[in-house]
Amino acid sequence: MNDANVKVETNATPQDVGANGSAKLRFDVPFFNMQTIFGGLADQGATRAQANFAKMRATSEEITAAVCDACSTNAKRASDYGIKLIEISHINTSSTLDFISQLVDARSFADLVNLSTAHSRKTLEATSAQNRELWDLAQKVATETAEPIKQSFNRVLRRAA
Repeated sequence: MNDANVKVETNATPQDVGANGSAKLRFDVPFFNMQTIFGGLADQGATRAQANFAKMRATSEEITAAVCDACSTNAKRASDYGIKLIEISHINTSSTLDFISQLVDARSFADLVNLSTAHSRKTLEATSAQNRELWDLAQKVATETAEPIKQSFNRVLRRAA
């Protein structure tokens, strides 16, 4: 069998004969109305997308409000911490100046040793108490800053689940 003997049949009919004599074929393919087939799916997808967008927007606004609250709480507590540091610095400076004035009034080496020992003990106790205060303030800052964010994320995650 050679190529000249093969006859191919199609359901194509010539549509136009061009200027150069070639015919354009038109195939009989049933017309599908894509809008009818996929229109309902697209509408459902668009509705779902809008609903999801609205949920994401509400969630974003809630988280933004929680972060703003956390930042303002953090700023206030950081200010409290800074004020406490300044107070501690003032107390320690006054204590040191008092100690120096007592050293100036000392009459013997034994007085110097007694004053130094007493001041060292007093300073160690004060430093320990001050460190506890600063530690408590730092924990308060961390807890009060993180709590609104934690609660907001927990609400969002519970809703998403």
